[in-house]
Amino acid sequence: MITFSAIDHVQLAMPAGEEEKARAFYRNLLGMTELVKPPELAQRGGCWFASGAVQVHLGVEKEFRPARKAHPALRCADYAGLIARLRLAGVEIIADDNNPGVTRCYVNDPFGNRIELIQQSTSV
Repeated sequence: MITFSAIDHVQLAMPAGEEEKARAFYRNLLGMTELVKPPELAQRGGCWFASGAVQVHLGVEKEFRPARKAHPALRCADYAGLIARLRLAGVEIIADDNNPGVTRCYVNDPFGNRIELIQQSTSV
């Protein structure tokens, strides 16, 4: 039987040459740290980001199309603070109360990729 212990990272696509937009959103707004990509992979473009054990990799896709349904769901320690920062930056917050007992919303990164943000429960 094969067992998985964790997800190593989530890969999202981005258009070529838009790394600064990725940094502005993932590093500056979401507060993630940019990781150094191995040289062999860095030449392909894109960026990698981390926050604690969570990693989001953005890879360049030639015929880029944003992920509008499939998405990572990120649990937030300071959900209210993050939402306030995103609103101040003009990011549209799409509230979703369809899952009773879970405070969550959706945002789009600068490329249109959907990201779910979830308030971390006090029992986690």
